[in-house]
Amino acid sequence: MKIYQSLYDFIPSKKTVMTLGTFDGVHKGHQKIISELVENARKIGCESLILTFFPHPRMILQEPSEIKLLNTIKEKSELLSKLGVDHLIIHPFDHSFSRLGAEEFVSDILVKQFAIEKIIIGHDHRFGRNRTANIYDLVEYGEEFGFEVQQISALEIDSISVSSTKIRTALQEGNVEKANEYLGYPYFLSGKIIKGKSIGRTIGFPTANLHIEESYKLIPKNGVYVVQTKVNDDNIYGMMNIGLNPTFEGSTQSIEIHLLNFEGDLYYQHLKIELLKRIRDEVKFDSMEALQKQLLSDKNQILRYLYQ
Repeated sequence: MKIYQSLYDFIPSKKTVMTLGTFDGVHKGHQKIISELVENARKIGCESLILTFFPHPRMILQEPSEIKLLNTIKEKSELLSKLGVDHLIIHPFDHSFSRLGAEEFVSDILVKQFAIEKIIIGHDHRFGRNRTANIYDLVEYGEEFGFEVQQISALEIDSISVSSTKIRTALQEGNVEKANEYLGYPYFLSGKIIKGKSIGRTIGFPTANLHIEESYKLIPKNGVYVVQTKVNDDNIYGMMNIGLNPTFEGSTQSIEIHLLNFEGDLYYQHLKIELLKRIRDEVKFDSMEALQKQLLSDKNQILRYLYQ
C-alpha cells in the first residue's frame, strides 16, 4: 500500500474505486466497506483508494475538542495496509478544507484528482461545506460526472451493530472484551518503554513503563488488565496496570506492564500491548506487603484465564 500525505500528491495511473472517512479503529464495519472496496477494484480493473484525514475533523471543528481516538495515525495506516488497499491518502484537515463546497469537492478532487470510476460510501455519509450534501446528491453528481455510487445500506451496517463511538464507550468503561468483539482484533496501546521508579522490581514484579507520545490516543479505564505482546517475535503474556499508583501517592497516570516468564532489558524498545481482559480496579494498599499479595493473586487469576 502506498501512503500519501496530501491528496495533491496522488497521481493516478489508472481509474480508481474509492471510499472516504475517518475510519477510527478500522473496526468490523469499516472492514466490511474496505473489503467491498478492494473486491470491486479488482473486479473492474481499477486501483483501490482510501481518503482519510488528520487531524480528525472534530478536533478542528469542535475546538476545544476532548475526543480521544482509537488509533494513532500510524496505527491506522498499519491496520489499513493489512486489508489489501492500493493507496491511502492522509490529507491534512483544516478550516480551509472544511469550507470546500460539495460540487467543487466532487469535480476537482474526486473526478480530476482521483479519476474515480466508482465510490463506495456509507448510507449516512455527508460531505461538503457544513456537511450539507448527502448520498442522494452524490448519486446526482455521479450521473453528471460519469462515476458509479455504491451505497452501503443501513441494514448491512446495522447487522454488524458497531461504531467507533460504541468502542470508545466500552473502553472508557473498561469493557475490553466488548471493544475487541466490535473491533475484530485486540485493542492495543503502542509506545516506547521508558525508565520508571523500579518499585515493582523490589517486590518481585518488575514492570516496563509504556510511554505513549500521542496525547489523543484513548487510554482505557484505570485498572489491571490481561495483556499480550511480542518481544523478539515471541508472544508473551502479562499483567498491566493503568492508573495513578495511589499506594505510592502517584499523581500522574502511568501504564506499567509486568511480563510473565520474561527476563531482559526492554528500555527504549517500542512495544505493542494488546489488551485481552480487565480483571479489577486500581486500589490503594496500606503496605508493600499487601500490594505484593494482591499482585500474586492477580498473577494467578491471569494464569487461570490464559490456561483454563
